Amino acid sequence: MSKKLNFGIIGIGHVSSIHAQCIQQLETCRLVAVCSRSEEKAKKAGQEYGVAYHTNFIEMIQRRDIDAVSICTPSGMHLEPALAAAQAGKHVIIEKPIEITLERADHIIRACQEAKVKLAVIFQHRFDEATQKLKIAVQKMALGKLILGDAYVKWHRTPQYYASGGWRGTLQWDGGGALINQSIHTIDLLQWIMGPVTSVYGKIGTFTHHIEGEDVGLALLTFESGAMGIIEGSTSIYPGFPERLEIHGEKGTVILEGGNIKTWAIHGEPAIGPSDPSTSKKSGAADPMAIGIAGHLAQYRDFIDAIVNDREPLVNGMEGRKALEIVLAIYQSSREKRVVYL
Repeated sequence: MSKKLNFGIIGIGHVSSIHAQCIQQLETCRLVAVCSRSEEKAKKAGQEYGVAYHTNFIEMIQRRDIDAVSICTPSGMHLEPALAAAQAGKHVIIEKPIEITLERADHIIRACQEAKVKLAVIFQHRFDEATQKLKIAVQKMALGKLILGDAYVKWHRTPQYYASGGWRGTLQWDGGGALINQSIHTIDLLQWIMGPVTSVYGKIGTFTHHIEGEDVGLALLTFESGAMGIIEGSTSIYPGFPERLEIHGEKGTVILEGGNIKTWAIHGEPAIGPSDPSTSKKSGAADPMAIGIAGHLAQYRDFIDAIVNDREPLVNGMEGRKALEIVLAIYQSSREKRVVYL
């Protein structure tokens, strides 16, 4: 690729630094501008990255030297910059979840399709080596018929975590709590590996934090294949434990913990022991910033390749919508005290 893709970042928070690092590390792209409603944050980030800064995302998006926009605003503020970017002909890569309602998510997806720009939703753990290995094993039927799939995200967040960002845990800007924000990554992996979810029965509650959303959420799932599953997500479990994805088939079990292989036991295959601690990925179990950039970096490479070769990103808008639909169904089920069918 002869021409570098120029990026602008909208939203200056914790996760935007990961996006900036990815853009600056990749030879195929370049960061040219950042934007925040706070002039102090925008100026500081602009100086840190050596790029222009803006306080109005419309103004930044209209720049002729920007090809793609990274949206790192609070979840309920994804729609407006995404629509503006699509209308301006800019490609869009957007942090999870794609938005906080299906209607807003679908609006983004339609806008990008109509503008013929690429849309990717950050679910970087699909690109992890252990996850890729598990996906291939399931596709090859190495585990046989799938029976049970479980996602456990028993994390800990301090009161200071929620206080430091006024949007966290709010219904308007976060869309909920532990499920839609922290657990959605593992929920995405669960449905990606196990296949479509057809029904959920969920219950949520708030136990230790003063937030509008839940800090504990549970659900029983039925998959299209007939397999069943469990989701447990929380930000109230001290001291916080690495997230677990457990996939059980008639021929074996694979358990990933913190994105690393914990158990690989498949009938007729040599057992694989736990990942080497010295090379293991870190989990955000107790610290939201205790994660590397490898997954984001891989997803950025895929996004750039999709733009250059005019194909769909591996996690496009419709793929990014799936985990959101499951989470919202759990919320609905808890409110209405009934099984919700997707």
